[in-house]
Amino acid sequence: MDLLLPQAYLIGLIVLLGGAAVVIGLQVWRVRADEVRLAKLEVQVKDDPKDSATLYELASVQLRKRLYDQAVDTLKLALKRSEGEPGEARALIQNALGFAVAAQGNHGAAIRHYKSALQAKADYPVALNNLGYALERQSLPEEARQAYNQAQALDPGNKTTSKRLKLLDRRFPAEVVEPAGPAQGMGPTASRPASSKNDASGPKKAP
Repeated sequence: MDLLLPQAYLIGLIVLLGGAAVVIGLQVWRVRADEVRLAKLEVQVKDDPKDSATLYELASVQLRKRLYDQAVDTLKLALKRSEGEPGEARALIQNALGFAVAAQGNHGAAIRHYKSALQAKADYPVALNNLGYALERQSLPEEARQAYNQAQALDPGNKTTSKRLKLLDRRFPAEVVEPAGPAQGMGPTASRPASSKNDASGPKKAP
């Protein structure tokens, strides 16, 4: 029995190290794959800078590599090249552009881009989630709650939306209006903080 414990410990350690090696290997492979893809896309964009789809794909890689300044420039060019394309394509670009400027700390500009994305595609829970978070960062909790509620109506199973709503309700409890009592010279109807119930209206994933 005493001999089995060190063996079990050794086996467990080997399994743990093996799992860590696999995770690290996958991360290295993804980084390398992104670098290769980035180089290829940069060449493609030089050959055909009018292709908005390639520009968007290039920006997506730049975002994954946290090259936010480059991603913003690429997405702005993609937006110019997307005139006449379906609204969904423009919504994707606007949402990515909002994510890129938010990563730079400019949440006001991010809100404008997320709203533009929703104008192009109203049923876009990712943009609604992103909009809600940007509104939170701008200290606009009620507007953020409305965005999250709309996202939840579109995608009820989205765990990100549920988590953000719970956190928002803890920080800024929703207010409800109490019904007025008998007319006996009472003042304006009072309101009190409610528990973590959402408004009756129906946000995300930053690439």
